Amino acid sequence: MNSCAAWAATPSTSTFSNASTPAREVNDLSLFVLTISAGIFLGVSVLLVYALFRYRARPGDTTEPPQVFGSLQIELAWTIIPILIIVMLFLGTARVLFSVQDARKPASAVDVTVVGHQFWWEFHYPQYNVVTANELHVPVSSTASPRPTFMKLTSADVIHSFWVPQLAGKTDLLPNRVNEMWIDPQSTGLYVGQCAQFCGMQHAKMLLRVYVDSPEEFQQWIARQQKAQTEISAGTQGAVSPTDQPP
Repeated sequence: MNSCAAWAATPSTSTFSNASTPAREVNDLSLFVLTISAGIFLGVSVLLVYALFRYRARPGDTTEPPQVFGSLQIELAWTIIPILIIVMLFLGTARVLFSVQDARKPASAVDVTVVGHQFWWEFHYPQYNVVTANELHVPVSSTASPRPTFMKLTSADVIHSFWVPQLAGKTDLLPNRVNEMWIDPQSTGLYVGQCAQFCGMQHAKMLLRVYVDSPEEFQQWIARQQKAQTEISAGTQGAVSPTDQPP
């Protein structure tokens, strides 16, 4: 499927439809935690149902069930098993945190500075001297030719939150602070998201559109943007001539 066909398709905002490593890592961790939680729920439910039926009161039985006190085996079980569960959850979470937050930045990475405004997005490409609004274009990345996009995020006014579910988790944009995140989309197309922080009466206008281009399309888009911004700059400078200046 080419990129145009992909853009024409209805974009998904499902957190279970992952197209980038950070989103996939978080999704796998969520399923891991859900599996353990489901196992705990199932185990407790089975034991509860067994106890209700096995030790239920029977007609004419007035004796008290045997009481168990000071069982070393039971105390060890309900101490060691929760510790093991917590250790597994901690190790799984720590692995994902370090994998996502401390990822190595390759030389081929694209740098983007994201600035949240009321009510629009500003994108700077310092490597190409390009500034755009509302539409983020990034190159596709692959295992054979990795080209992730590393972003620095800040806000010009209030708190915003950058969230494209298929690409990564939420990252807040705070005034006077720079947060960082990265994505490596592995399929071309359009990915949509939203500002996940209520930032004012026109918050709904903070729609995010991330276009993942092939390497050739990305370079063509950069060239068009550079040309357009050069023409705009030249036109702005030429709009005021020396004769227009006040005496």
